[in-house]
Amino acid sequence: MTVLLILIPVSLGLGLLGLWAFFWSLKAAQYDDPEGQAQRILSDRYDDTPD
Repeated sequence: MTVLLILIPVSLGLGLLGLWAFFWSLKAAQYDDPEGQAQRILSDRYDDTPD
């Protein structure tokens, strides 16, 4: 039963850490234009392969 006194705060802390990381990624614009990035990697316009 005393292990719950350790596991509950640890699980809450990890949950809050994950929530903070999600909001940080939103603030850092990590999710802006994901479709444009997906199309750009498939394009041959900027092909850096040697001739």
